[in-house]
Amino acid sequence: MSSKMMVVANSLTRLVPQPPDLIKWVKTEGGFVHKSIKIAQERDCFGLGLVATEDIPKGSDIIALPQHIPLKFVSENSVDVDGAHSALIKLAQHVPEELWAMKLGLKLLQERARKGSFWWPYISNLPETYTVPIFFPGEDIKNLQYAPLLYQVNKRCRFLLEFEKLLKHELENVKPDDHPFGGQDVDSSALGWAMSAVSSRAFRLYGSKRPDGTRSNVPMMLPLIDMCNHSFDPNAEIVQEEKNGNSNILVKVVAGREIKQNDPLLLNYGCLSSDLFLLDYGFVIQSNPYDCIELRYDAALLDAASMAAGVSSPNFSAPSPWQQQILSHLNLGGENSDLKVTLGGGELVEGRLLAALRVILSNDEEAVKPQDLEKLKSLASEAPLGISTEVSALRTVVALCVIALGHFPTKIMEDESLLKQNVSPTTELALQFRIQKKSLIVDVMKDLSKRVKLLLAKESAS
Repeated sequence: MSSKMMVVANSLTRLVPQPPDLIKWVKTEGGFVHKSIKIAQERDCFGLGLVATEDIPKGSDIIALPQHIPLKFVSENSVDVDGAHSALIKLAQHVPEELWAMKLGLKLLQERARKGSFWWPYISNLPETYTVPIFFPGEDIKNLQYAPLLYQVNKRCRFLLEFEKLLKHELENVKPDDHPFGGQDVDSSALGWAMSAVSSRAFRLYGSKRPDGTRSNVPMMLPLIDMCNHSFDPNAEIVQEEKNGNSNILVKVVAGREIKQNDPLLLNYGCLSSDLFLLDYGFVIQSNPYDCIELRYDAALLDAASMAAGVSSPNFSAPSPWQQQILSHLNLGGENSDLKVTLGGGELVEGRLLAALRVILSNDEEAVKPQDLEKLKSLASEAPLGISTEVSALRTVVALCVIALGHFPTKIMEDESLLKQNVSPTTELALQFRIQKKSLIVDVMKDLSKRVKLLLAKESAS
């Protein structure tokens, strides 16, 4: 794999000890599975995945699922709404959009409880447990050490506890035949299992055509396909193919390049931050190029950071009216502004933050006003307001990085030393996560410090 990572979403322990053969089931139900694919323990992962038993040429179909195999949450527009499904729809209406996985999770729990469910051969192959942070022991949640992630974990835990109460209240007077889970008790642990199963395995693909010809974006669980693990350098991709112009859509996995014997099948789950990979999938990717840290655009903090960086008289706390106007355009000032900014990822310094730093530290209205805002937001635009302003801006960001590192109670070397000890899998994930975050901050500091040196050298040479 291109990035070293820990994959625990495909754990070895299945929901039942000896589940049905998933490849055989997909074929029996009219799906296609390439003869050179098997389910196996992967070399570089702590779990099961799909592996090629011989070379597979580029462009080959590897898996194809007809429309009835993916597991979806049928909406209230469904023609065959029975009492149980009606109760499920009512429950789903209480799920916020950002936790969309819980809606499909309700359907998954319904099918898990249903005797003789069509999807039982698939569901029985699902992992028994997930190591996403909502299942971490309290101490390991604290061990993450990163406030934005801690906030999200606690938010999800609170939601599950509140949703359990709501679910029990909604179902207490439901007739036995109309109970969506066949009368089974569903608690926050079961809800967490279902939400984690969906968040770590579902794909958002096109659904059936609407009357106007457009297609909705539908989360769905793709049996067998969801055993492909992740890489930013995938060797396979998901495609959807409409057969004969009707609504019967095949979901396929196609070889994006030649896949060699014993290679795992790899899909790109998305260019996501480490927060989302851990929250939704339960693994950490080292040196994730899309990772970033969140900061708040706080005037007092920026003044302090600038002064620590040796900038004389920064005025973030008292911008001029013309500067306030630009901050408003950047959505960093005025009502309903978005004060969350990031460091890292593709931009290194989020454009809005960089532009704000350049504008406030320049304090030269005549020099700033003619500038294109997009140019001011780009790190590729080298010193658009002069070298002195640019050095001050970059040094301020470096100082922000130092402050951000100071919020972690341990240092990278201490974390790496702890990793070498015999720690639990969840402690290991927490350590990997916080090492990744601190390493990211250090990398940003190094990059910006190098830029400052080059600018100063250019200034002294001129």
